[in-house]
Amino acid sequence: MAANHFRRVGAVRPSHLMFTTGVGALVDLPNFSVLVRGLEDWNYGHPGWEPIAEPRLLAAVRAMGFRTVDQLRPAPWMEGTDKDPQGPAAKVGVPTVPFPGWLRCTVCDELAPLDSGVFGFENLKARKPHEARFFHANCPRKKSGRKPLAVGARFVLACTTGHLDDFPYAHFVHHGGACPKVSHPRLRMDDRGGNLGANVEIRCLNCGARRNMREVLGQRGAEKLPKCRGRRAHLGDFDPHGCPNSQVKLLVVGASNQWFAQTLSALAVPKTGASELQTKVDQYWGNLEGLKVIEMLPYARDNVSQLREFSDWSDDELWAAIEQHRAGPKPADDGNAYPDLLTPEWEIFTTTGSLPKTDDFTLRRDPAGVPPQLKECFADVVQAERLREVRALIGFTRLDSPDPDDPGLVTRAPLSRSAPTWVPASEVRGEGIFLRVPDDLLDAWVGRAKASSAMEAHRGAYGRFRRNRYSDRITGPFDEMRLWPGERYIALHTLSHLLIRTIALECGYSSASLSERIYAGTDGDPRGGILIYTAVPDAEGTLGGLVSLAEPDPLVRLTRRALAEAMHCSSDPLCAERLPEFPEEFLHGAACHVCLFVSETTCERGNRFLDRRFVVPIDDPDLALFRELP
Repeated sequence: MAANHFRRVGAVRPSHLMFTTGVGALVDLPNFSVLVRGLEDWNYGHPGWEPIAEPRLLAAVRAMGFRTVDQLRPAPWMEGTDKDPQGPAAKVGVPTVPFPGWLRCTVCDELAPLDSGVFGFENLKARKPHEARFFHANCPRKKSGRKPLAVGARFVLACTTGHLDDFPYAHFVHHGGACPKVSHPRLRMDDRGGNLGANVEIRCLNCGARRNMREVLGQRGAEKLPKCRGRRAHLGDFDPHGCPNSQVKLLVVGASNQWFAQTLSALAVPKTGASELQTKVDQYWGNLEGLKVIEMLPYARDNVSQLREFSDWSDDELWAAIEQHRAGPKPADDGNAYPDLLTPEWEIFTTTGSLPKTDDFTLRRDPAGVPPQLKECFADVVQAERLREVRALIGFTRLDSPDPDDPGLVTRAPLSRSAPTWVPASEVRGEGIFLRVPDDLLDAWVGRAKASSAMEAHRGAYGRFRRNRYSDRITGPFDEMRLWPGERYIALHTLSHLLIRTIALECGYSSASLSERIYAGTDGDPRGGILIYTAVPDAEGTLGGLVSLAEPDPLVRLTRRALAEAMHCSSDPLCAERLPEFPEEFLHGAACHVCLFVSETTCERGNRFLDRRFVVPIDDPDLALFRELP
């Protein structure tokens, strides 16, 4: 290895690989940016690593169309970098490649591709990878000291299919042609500043051609952009199928819409006999799908090694699970929904029997039950002293974020060139509080609120939201209300946010370190619960500060405070009176940053489906879940 080039150029947390810096994402380092490469380039040749065990999540990944996936793998990492920064551990990590492929000198503004030889690279200090940088070796304006820093040229091209490409500066400045003087022209990028948007001029030093980047900005400028070449920069190739839409968008490096993760997450909950069998059927469906009659099971058990996993169940039990799987919906196969990962968790949280205590999952109920002061608010309170959440990255999108309910509405970019046998995953441990709202309370509230004008305004806004964003992407009949989460969800989601904002003031974790899972049923489904939990790497997320707030006295105090503070907002009366009206499409009512909104890492629906009037009586008391506060 060259003395001026160590492998390590930075570090990120494993959880960041799931949400912000995964495969295909641009990662901003102090002096340049890199692109995380595809799965074929990840190296697991180092000793000591083990796949993450979570069969329920693995089965869900396979149900999303990844039939060849048989492992959930953590990010490659090897202990020892701090002690020996030049040892074997320094060569283990997530592979990246510098991107964009064009650099600009910060002193003379020379613009050239990486492979032109104009720029050099240095990474001289193994213990300080953040000082790695590109430099302009022969800068004409360099006076003394270190060679001038070279940074990535700020513009790239992307499309909704997930392709990412360098901006063609040489063709752009020459209006699609070549330089009349030389085959490899020298270019300069002059940033002239200004307050009317980008004012960046590209100049050819050989022929004198000039062109401003403002010509390709905005809606009109998009017509002058080239067609998408189908470049998959993270995979190092071009899409063999080309680009179906061929339309690209100009992005600035670091734009928030250049990468959106598509992930699945599940809590590692114990399995009852029935759910364990169904999980295994989901996991090994590829081996069971071809069985047409129960009489084929004995032969399959003897000849298919994977079916040894079902030795604890009789043929009748196994066949019943097969039939249940075959008769049920295949949500991921038709691209219309994600696999159901919440039902097994709901069943465990609401079971009244004793459950085994493990390092991954431990529940406790107070022997006295729900505090008397909160009997009208909660039917059950469970302290989750230990939780383990596993997250898997199954793909990513560009420009358009994945829909949380409908995975088929946007095009998922692949993580690898061929069908993957594994996907990246991470696991975090934490603690939580599970609260179940009485069924009769929710049913009575739905009966009052469902036909109200306020709820009708929410349904209308959701219909407009779906039409405006997704109607042109859906083939066949378009049912704008097909994925409406239901009235119960709005009430439970609002209650969850009220409690999160109050709990964060006392539990020792910031609100951004808390997460929520809403277990909301629809008509005929009595499900109604909230899990507020920590799932962060710091201190394993099990400091005990959150669970302790589920004790009777703190819970009474926090619930009363949350509901009382929901009665007023410093943005009232504007906030209290807010309802989406035509043509508005925002998906919240009496809710804002002052009273209900939380960080993106906390809310599972992006601060949508929130309204205080459906929990506390700030408007019509009949619209409130709790018409009288405890």
